[in-house]
Amino acid sequence: MDPLKALADAERKPYWLDSPARPEPQPRLVGNTTADLVVVGGGFSGLWTALMAKERDPEQDVVLLEGRRIGWAATGRNGGFCMATLTHGLPNGLERWPDEIDQLERMGVQNLDEIEQTLLRYGVDCSFERTGELVVATEPWQLEALNEHLDLIGELGLDYQPLDQDQVRAEVNSPTYLGGLWERSGCAMLDPARLAWGLREACLRLGVRVYERSPVRALDDDGVTISLRTPHGTVIGRRVALGTGVFQPLLRRLRHLVVPVYDYALMTEPLSDAQLDSVGWRNRQGIGDSANQFHYYRLTDDNRVLWGGYDAVYYNGGLVKPEYDQRDETFVKLAGHFYDTFPQLSGVRFTHRWGGVIDTCSRFSAFYGQAHGGRLAYAAGYTGMGVGATRFGANVMLDFLSGERTERTELQMVRETPMPFPPEPVRSGVIQFTRWSIAQADQHQGRRNLWLRTLDRMGLGFDS
Repeated sequence: MDPLKALADAERKPYWLDSPARPEPQPRLVGNTTADLVVVGGGFSGLWTALMAKERDPEQDVVLLEGRRIGWAATGRNGGFCMATLTHGLPNGLERWPDEIDQLERMGVQNLDEIEQTLLRYGVDCSFERTGELVVATEPWQLEALNEHLDLIGELGLDYQPLDQDQVRAEVNSPTYLGGLWERSGCAMLDPARLAWGLREACLRLGVRVYERSPVRALDDDGVTISLRTPHGTVIGRRVALGTGVFQPLLRRLRHLVVPVYDYALMTEPLSDAQLDSVGWRNRQGIGDSANQFHYYRLTDDNRVLWGGYDAVYYNGGLVKPEYDQRDETFVKLAGHFYDTFPQLSGVRFTHRWGGVIDTCSRFSAFYGQAHGGRLAYAAGYTGMGVGATRFGANVMLDFLSGERTERTELQMVRETPMPFPPEPVRSGVIQFTRWSIAQADQHQGRRNLWLRTLDRMGLGFDS
């Protein structure tokens, strides 16, 4: 089908948030109040922090402030891949923290297990399916990269299954696949919006006071407490946890460590039984290809295909604007790639198209820190793999705020800070040239030019 025709009736809104299950917002903060812990941000980072704070100490008074609606930003716009990795994938973790990789992988699997247990404990229905992820090669050079770490994977005891061309096409039938690697237990598929709404409900049941449509405009520290001012009220807290991603950084240092990158996705209409049979996909894995500019895709519980990725767009100046959520050039490109991958689905149309902003840092995985004498903690920079890792980050923030030394806080990954980005306009030039270089690498059998090799040597190995 012509991509323009296939997109003609697609709603310009995130599929996950376009649901009758979306709850009514909690009230705005009006007037002044106090709290033991104030959590800023109603995405996964803030929700996990508030929930686990009450689990650690049911008696403490916890307030969560969200500027708009719970889950409206990256939390409600992602692909719903809940991954065990804490390091944005094994290769990135190996490159940066080789001495800790076995520990980081173990802690990541434990974190994913605990997410599953939490959903069962609170009865959160978010279509959680522990299907694993299928990483596929569509070019010969990608096969080499997939096989590079197989020996180490075996040593770490990770549940990966290499697949040749026939085996991978038996799993999911695409003429583009040359081979693959099935990470069988380290990834779950879920509905991210329903996860956020379920976590909100769990927080409320435990006594967290949740205020939506209450953006924090200023932070003031009197040396003992921290005041967070919203348009209609103020919360004075003993401790503060920031989980705001790229939005309104209340700490100046975060402006230099995080940049906004836009990611885009499409959702198809539900596949018929015959259409699904033509693809196979009986094990319902999440899928990602191995290019630098990669696609990610998965089935929903009603057998739609979410198809996203490829273009990761930085808008010069690093601005975050609502109009950036829509980019027709990318939508048309994605639709064409979908039909190239699954020509047997040429009659399928798209029902939704949307974009969202990701908080990216130079090390491609989250970083953590403290400020205001240890009374404020933050986690940011998840770079698109935060559905699961934000829970780990929430635990790090709570460890910091309690003053505890834990296995998490002793990690080199947690103690290190990523290299800051240069100021504008140099930042825009560097990022745009890097994006161009990445595209060129995909067109030249993965060969990275001098600029990318220099970034690699500096520990800034951009790959998407």
